[in-house]
Amino acid sequence: MSESAIFDVFVIGGGVNGTGIARDAVGRGYSVALAEMNDFAAGTSSGATKLIHGGLRYLEYYEFRLVREALMEREVLWAMAPHIIWPMRFVLPFHKGGVRPAWMIRLGLFLYDHLGGRKLLPATKTLSMKRDPAGKPLKPLFTKAFEYSDGWVDDARLVVLNARDAADRGALILNRTRVIGARRNNGLWTIEVEDRATRSRTSYQARMLINAAGPWVDSVLSNAVGRNNAHNVRMVQGSHIVIAKKFDDPRAYFFQNPDNRIIFAIPYERDFTLIGTTDQDYKGDPKDVKITGQEIDYLCRCASEYFAEPVKPEDIVWSYSAVRPLYDDGASKAQEATRDYVLKLEEKDGAPLLNVFGGKLTTYRRLGEHALEKIGEAIGVKGKPWTGESHLPGGDFPPTGYEAEVSRLKSACPFLEDRHARRLIRCYGTLTHAMLKGADSQAALGRHFGGTLYQVEVDWLVNREWARTSEDILWRRTKQGLRLSADQVRSLDAYLETAEAA
Repeated sequence: MSESAIFDVFVIGGGVNGTGIARDAVGRGYSVALAEMNDFAAGTSSGATKLIHGGLRYLEYYEFRLVREALMEREVLWAMAPHIIWPMRFVLPFHKGGVRPAWMIRLGLFLYDHLGGRKLLPATKTLSMKRDPAGKPLKPLFTKAFEYSDGWVDDARLVVLNARDAADRGALILNRTRVIGARRNNGLWTIEVEDRATRSRTSYQARMLINAAGPWVDSVLSNAVGRNNAHNVRMVQGSHIVIAKKFDDPRAYFFQNPDNRIIFAIPYERDFTLIGTTDQDYKGDPKDVKITGQEIDYLCRCASEYFAEPVKPEDIVWSYSAVRPLYDDGASKAQEATRDYVLKLEEKDGAPLLNVFGGKLTTYRRLGEHALEKIGEAIGVKGKPWTGESHLPGGDFPPTGYEAEVSRLKSACPFLEDRHARRLIRCYGTLTHAMLKGADSQAALGRHFGGTLYQVEVDWLVNREWARTSEDILWRRTKQGLRLSADQVRSLDAYLETAEAA
């Protein structure tokens, strides 16, 4: 079977970088196709610490360009998607004899406040932990802290909303579609893909190929493109644990460890605390990555150095792990490897290839703009940069307008519980009204699957956001997996099988 259209750009990889590049490119007038072998954000892009941040600790490694770019992006992204991105204050406890002296932390935070054109985010301040509520959950030896601003993001939703917007603008978006071959032929790429559900194969042609496969970048080069022994990526495993809510404060904690690593303890999904991340080299297949007992012990031990009440392995209600595909710069330690992204353009036989290495959630939009510069250089410029003033689907309200949107939804749908209304706006923003169109009662939401998940939302996710399995819905699109029992998950599975058959 052959597809006659010739695309300007074919993107391999449906993580944050791939979907961001596809969205930017189609918005400039390029014809775009994207293939993701699994679900969107099934790999690295849903396995991060979920922060929109400058990367305070990267200043130690003199990554000033990366930090400045990331700091500048915080408020751009917040304005672009205020439903899934919002500001968060971070408390950095300090004690004499710690890893970093006070002057170094103050200098880092001064740079953090002034490098990135901060406008809406509040500045750094010093806290007395004896008087501030942030000191309550911590050991009494922490009498002083610094408080600074960064942001939080629902990472998997960031990815799927980029994919949705790209599709709405005309891109061909294929998920669960594996690229099994990509060859240059008469100045074009011929790309063969396989639908993983039906095993049917389709061929596409494109003027340019973008390899944004994350941890699988080298695998794509070796297996699909036919490049022998490609080695550009250093895979670093990062794992996180989720426990029942450890503190009531809305602020997060930044903990420094004796090994020079840092971990965060972050309010998560109202009733939980997220603790992470680890940094260790990973040699296996990225699809098999799982948290290790050693990492669990490390996170519990590090958090327990700060919290008055220890964190124990039996406290864990969920954990997740992912591989960060860092560009292999030869750094000796995993935590020292660069977090900056590297774009490598290969022009050969009139069919250019752009390989994307590294990157962070925070800088995905800027990475996309830089990728578009490479695309313009290779196949001709179309359009101008536009994403900085755009909104992701559902994000067309002011950065500080979340509470107003919740009130508007509750006025339109007074039958919604406050918790439910707040979660829907956090997931779908202004599109919540389209999802609930015609619903005039709780019963009109359809079958209740548990938590605040109802049939009307499940149908929306299947029809609008490419969801096919309970894992797609519960752990990437909604995080309601934290609240459903095993029986409720089975009920959702059965419903999805019926919906797919229909």
